[in-house]
Order: sequence, then structure tokens, then C-alpha cells
Amino acid sequence: MPGEELFYLSVTELAKRIEAKKLSPVELTQIYLDRSQRLGARFNAYATLTPEIALEQAKTAEKEIKRGHYRGPLHGIPYAAKDLLAVKGIPTTWGAKPFANQVFEYNATVIDHLKNVGAVMIGKASMIELAGGSGYRFASASLQGEAKNPWDPTCWTCGSSSGSGAIVAAGLAAFAIGTETWGSIICPSAFCGVSGLRPTYGRVSRYGAMALAPSMDKIGPIARSAEDCARIFAAIAGHDLKDRGTIAIDKAAFTYSPSVELRKLRIAWVHNAWKSFEGGAAKPAASAKVALKKIFGSMNEVALPVGPWEDAASLVVQVESAASFRSLIRSGKIAELTDPLGQISGYLNEQYSAADYQQALKVREILQKKMDAIFESFDVLVAPSQPVPATPLTLNLETGLSFPDPLGAIGNLCGLPALSVPCGFTEKNLPIGLEFLAGAGDDIAAIQAARTFQQHTDWHKRHPRIH
Repeated sequence: MPGEELFYLSVTELAKRIEAKKLSPVELTQIYLDRSQRLGARFNAYATLTPEIALEQAKTAEKEIKRGHYRGPLHGIPYAAKDLLAVKGIPTTWGAKPFANQVFEYNATVIDHLKNVGAVMIGKASMIELAGGSGYRFASASLQGEAKNPWDPTCWTCGSSSGSGAIVAAGLAAFAIGTETWGSIICPSAFCGVSGLRPTYGRVSRYGAMALAPSMDKIGPIARSAEDCARIFAAIAGHDLKDRGTIAIDKAAFTYSPSVELRKLRIAWVHNAWKSFEGGAAKPAASAKVALKKIFGSMNEVALPVGPWEDAASLVVQVESAASFRSLIRSGKIAELTDPLGQISGYLNEQYSAADYQQALKVREILQKKMDAIFESFDVLVAPSQPVPATPLTLNLETGLSFPDPLGAIGNLCGLPALSVPCGFTEKNLPIGLEFLAGAGDDIAAIQAARTFQQHTDWHKRHPRIH
């Protein structure tokens, strides 16, 4: 059996070995598949494994590379896609019982982009039902059951990209694709001790992805490092005529080269991101702040603007999700959802008025101007990704994980890019994450800051011991 370390190599390192023909894409895919078949169910990590697609894509990659046709750093690299991305002929369940047998006859644009660069899809990652779009109280709100955290299987991975976090943390694939409307890439990355990028809104096409709140939905990578996230983002970013929410061609595309001359970044620590820390999160967060000062030489402090941002963000999500799931609500099939809150929230969300929604959009505009002003003085804002480590699987999330989250509300309401990376562990050996937030369109600043942090720390190289 291959050494455990192979499963935790970065995309960058795997790519070097594949390009040098020291590692076979077929062998790599087979060992990830074997590991996923052996361990996937233990963590409820997958909705579906796709061995036929994986081996076919791996064989194609291997033939191309042997012939000298190397497509770049994702060629022959196995990954998992969150189960709200359409894959032709494969069930796309949205994590929800009413859609358990749903099959599309086309691929999501992201899936096609990854296919075009030679990445190998080994499965669909489990997720919270409807990506939490109808609300949920428990980690078990999923067709696959609660996703278990590889660092401690009595703890959750966070939602809604719950399986994507588990897959990367457990070394079941080299990377996974997640989505975020509010926290669903940042939180699983933090809870699972991995790196996750939420791109600027509109830089990655959502064609073929389940719509939750179309003015806030974003797709991004969860991987081993900031550099890996950058390489994956480069493959999936770009304007798409099939998604009118994507931004203009010249602003959507992203290219990444680690050798490009780096900017001198103006970094600021956000001192009012969280009211308090629990579960041993305070100590690693304080140590990360000290490390950042050493790494960047100078670091200012900044306060997030104060306002009804969370209320506005919640209202936008609730109104838009009621529209997205209108037929599910009206047909009564929403009652088939697993979570008791999910079964009723759709009806409540339909009660908001057009005036309420319009007011929330006005608040969003005010906030975007305030954030633009902050990013005139700073390139990157930094704060702990979450004020707590991974929570118990049985926790009632409505009462136990309901702290104010201005950072998540602001970042998602304004469509700002952010990257969460590991920055330490609690005494119970649960990971804590650090979030780097940049201005709209300045994804490279968040990536550069997070990568610089990782060049001076080794938290991202640690992984759980799984037997």
C-alpha cells in the first residue's frame, strides 16, 4: 500500500512528478479511488464515486503526457466535485431527497474546464441539502448523513461544502470543488485544516450549478495550499456566455505564475471580526497574529464598518432561495427534506416583500462603497476564519453556532475574494483557520498573502492520522 504521505502531497508537487513521468496518472487515480472506497463512507464524504469516468480520464491523461502533450499542473490530478455541479449522466442530488434521482445530460462549465486541463474526476462530494438554501439546524441535513471531520469523527466538517472539506482533509483526492453563498468554502476549510478560496463574485461560471442565491453564489477550490488554490482557480475562472452573472472577459480570467514579481502588500488585522473565541480558538489566533507581524514586517489594524450587514445578507439569501426553490416549495416536496427547519423555511422565506428586498440591495450598495474605501488604504484584511474549532456532530446549529458573522456577511454580500488557510490547532488537536480577504477582483492579493504566510509556516502540511 502506498505511503500515507502521497495522499497529502500538494497539487503542485504531484504535478511535478506527473510531468517528469515519475508518477502515473492511472496509478495515482487508482490509489485515490481505493482509499476513497475504503474510507469515504467512514466520513460520509461522497455522494457518488465515479470510477469509470476517473479511470477513463486518467488513461487519456497518461497517453497524452507520454506523447509530450502536457496540459499543465492539473493534468492527471484526481479531484472531487460538490454534488450540486451537473455531470452528464451521473446523479446530481443537491444533497436532498427530492432530487435523489436527478440526472442532467450536460456538464457544468466548471466540470468542462477541469476536463479541458486534464483533471480526473473521481467522485461527487456530499453536501448539506440544497446547500443550506432552505435553512438547517443539524449536520445530518444531507442525503448522505453528517460529514465527519477526519481530525475528530465526532465533529462536523461545516457546511454546505461538507463532503469537499472531508475529502481533502482525509486525503481522498488532491483537491475538491466547493461553493459558497455565505461561509460554505471558508468554514469547511477552517474546520478541516485545509486551504479554500472563495473567488470574486462572477469570476467562475455557475452554469450547471444549483442556484441558491444567484446574486451571491460562488464556486471555488478546496485544496492543500494557497498555491494549489491559485492553480485550480486559474483553470476554472473566466467569462462564460452561458452564465450572465460572470464578469467581463478581461476581468474574469485568471493566470497564475509563482515566479511573477510580488507586490508589497498592505496588510491589516481586523480587530472586530468576532466578539469572542471559544473552544480553544483564541490561542492559535493570537499566535497567527504575531506570526503575521513578523512575516509582513508591518501590519495595521482595521475595523469592519458597523451596520445591518448580516440582516441584509440574510434577507437577500432568503428571498433569492425562495425564488430558486419555488417549485419545490409550491409542490409541497420541500417536506421531504431531512432537516425540520428546511421543511418549513421555504414558506417563511416567501413572505418577504419586494420592498424588503429592495431595502437590502440599498444596504448592499452602501456597504460596497464602505469596503471600497477600506481597500484604498489596504490590500488584504486578515482575521481568524471562525471563532470556534469544529463543532460536535450533534450540535443544534441554530443555537450553538449562531454567533454574529460580520466578516462572512460583508465578504459575501460584496462578492469579495477570500482565502482560508490553517494557522494552528487547539489543545484538542482541532484546526483553526486564518482568512485573507481582498478587494473585488483582487483575488491575487488574497492568494499572495496566504501563500506568503504558508511559506513561513507549516500548518498546511499537517494532516490527521487515519487508519
